[in-house]
Amino acid sequence: MISRFARHGRKILMLLLLALVVASPAHAARIGDVTDTNAWEQALRFFSFRDDGLRVALAGCMLLGLNCGLLGGFIVVRRLSLVGDTLSHAVLPGVALGFLWNMSKHPVAILVGATLVGGLAMLVVNVITRTTKLKQDTALGLVLSSFFAIGLCLVSIIQQLPTGNKSGLDKFFFGQAAAISEGDLWLLSGTSLVSLTFLAVCYRGLLTLSFHRGYGETLGLPMSWLHHVLMLLTSFAVVTAMQAVGVVLVSAMLIIPAATAYLLTDRMHRLLVYAAVLGVLTAALGAFFSFLGNNLPTGPFMVLAGAVFFLAAFFLSPRHGWLVRLWRQRSRRLRTERENTLKAMHRVLENRQFHGESVSLLELAQLRRETLEESRLRALELQRAHLATLSEGGKELHFTPQGWQQAQAIVRNHRLWELYLTNIMQFESDHVHDEAEKIEHILGADAVRELERKLAFPQTDPHGRKIPGVREADMAPQPTSDLTGYKS
Repeated sequence: MISRFARHGRKILMLLLLALVVASPAHAARIGDVTDTNAWEQALRFFSFRDDGLRVALAGCMLLGLNCGLLGGFIVVRRLSLVGDTLSHAVLPGVALGFLWNMSKHPVAILVGATLVGGLAMLVVNVITRTTKLKQDTALGLVLSSFFAIGLCLVSIIQQLPTGNKSGLDKFFFGQAAAISEGDLWLLSGTSLVSLTFLAVCYRGLLTLSFHRGYGETLGLPMSWLHHVLMLLTSFAVVTAMQAVGVVLVSAMLIIPAATAYLLTDRMHRLLVYAAVLGVLTAALGAFFSFLGNNLPTGPFMVLAGAVFFLAAFFLSPRHGWLVRLWRQRSRRLRTERENTLKAMHRVLENRQFHGESVSLLELAQLRRETLEESRLRALELQRAHLATLSEGGKELHFTPQGWQQAQAIVRNHRLWELYLTNIMQFESDHVHDEAEKIEHILGADAVRELERKLAFPQTDPHGRKIPGVREADMAPQPTSDLTGYKS
């Protein structure tokens, strides 16, 4: 598992380095320094990678997307999304204090200041939750708003200084990829490498922390240590991403790619890979659209790009997509209706002691207490599924071989479950029909075999009716013509 995760991480890093190496030499302005060119020319300029500033900004955005995506995977599965939001807002005072340290936007000073304040914010949250009746979400909300307010005041004070208008701290609110310097790029590379190394080395421990923390503590694993290191790296990721995304929206880079990946897979190692790839794509698209206009903020475009990926996964995810689930529910409903119709046809034949080979729509409608038109529609649905055929007059319905086998199977499931409820669960025989109506459609072959063994291969149900056997379904009588189905 660790080797697989490390292998995917190395591939992503190699792709990033390759993108930087293949770029042609630079001789133009920074990203966002758009003059009077149109969007098409800007797009060509973006994909030519000629600009120094563009390459630095794009690489920085992709690195922050990678880092946030990887760490966001654990944030989302541990349901700590509000922690990421709190960190992103609470570190603003640290950014201002880091600037005040030497009156410049030095990346290391800002990283240290923001990390210390972020740690202080988490400490305050712990103190509030441990010493009061307040829950964690309330404490996080308090810290988020309080620290953010302090940060706004400090930034306002800095902007009133003689050189305050040139501080560039306003870029931290909504993000500006053009503000990423080479120093920021080295910082992003370092934090991303540390995060990758930590996740690769401590992957199993982080899995235990995410899903079975109590079990890990009973084994003596350092769950608290892993939690605090993960929070520290998350603080690093938030601080380094603020330059491009902004304080207000940086938590989205932690949550949206990971939440999108969460909808695409149920395996943790795949979720991390998908979140990292989506984070890189989201950041790159945000940088691209920001580059098309003059002084367009990068953060909102990144969030919008991530939201588009999330919406696509929300609707079209193969396992959890809304449209896919609708289609699956519709298919299950149609299958249930078909099986109920087949069971009704079998019941009509059984009531006739299996004399005759066809079931009239009138008999079907009377048994199911529905109109002839409704029975005709159900018959057409069986015909479309190749489970039955209608006579030329459209009044008689015949089983196909496949339909006969399915009818035998659903009747067997129903009667075996009724017998299980009466013989094993001690239900009254007149109280088992409704339960069997639900279970008969979801019993698999293995469950049916297990029921038969538990019930010693019974021949009749609680009401004395014969339970069709597996061999009877396979050895059903042959059809007497092209249109007719099976007769008993």
